Amino acid sequence: MLFDTHAHMDSRSFQPDREALLQNLPTAGIGLLMNPGCSLESSKKAVRLAAEYHYIYAAVGSHPDAADEVNDAVLEEYRMLCKLNPKVKAIGEIGLDYHYEDIPRQLQKKAFIAQLALARELDLPVIVHERDAHEDAMAIIKQFPEVKGVFHCFSGSAQMAQELTKLGWYIGFTGVLTFKNARRAIEAAQAIPLDRIVLETDCPYMSPEPFRGQRNDPSRLCRMAEKLAEIRGISTEEAQQITLENGKRLYKI
Repeated sequence: MLFDTHAHMDSRSFQPDREALLQNLPTAGIGLLMNPGCSLESSKKAVRLAAEYHYIYAAVGSHPDAADEVNDAVLEEYRMLCKLNPKVKAIGEIGLDYHYEDIPRQLQKKAFIAQLALARELDLPVIVHERDAHEDAMAIIKQFPEVKGVFHCFSGSAQMAQELTKLGWYIGFTGVLTFKNARRAIEAAQAIPLDRIVLETDCPYMSPEPFRGQRNDPSRLCRMAEKLAEIRGISTEEAQQITLENGKRLYKI
């Protein structure tokens, strides 16, 4: 059984076939699925999906691209979604993204800090999106030593991954592991303890080889498990079981 620890099943790209896909995923080996929010609107959709499907759990939060929506009223809505819905298991995805800088860095930092504070208040893990902002992200999470979680779709160095795992964090790997130019991801996956690795599709994005460029979905998570097994010299079954247990421990499922 596999745990897709990061899948955007509320995405509009799944509108034509979402119901059929979600009904069939358990037979494709997906036993658990975490659907994180990227905004208040998508967080509410994630909560609704979790209520409808027994194997789906939700996280609520504003992605750095939606940092400009984060205010006291939005934080209160997230607080209530967490308190009223036992299947909401994390705050996320939140973080920093300096790649395009559509949202000013200071605004991203403010939203990230506010949502980390909410996670600390509620004693929940966080799902961190971090792109081209390694130094600032590390500095900010160290302000919240009580808060742990996962750096999803990890893009940092093996050294950064080691530092995070020593701090008690998990590292999420996507279909990037299967890419021909995936040196940094593979080095990170080799460098950290197996009990700190979780697998994710980040669908509809990051489709693994040989499906790169196509819409991704959780049924392709098996490709990441196969690649992790190859990287770490274990069986695919071991990779599936270890990452399943890691994900359950991360989200207290």
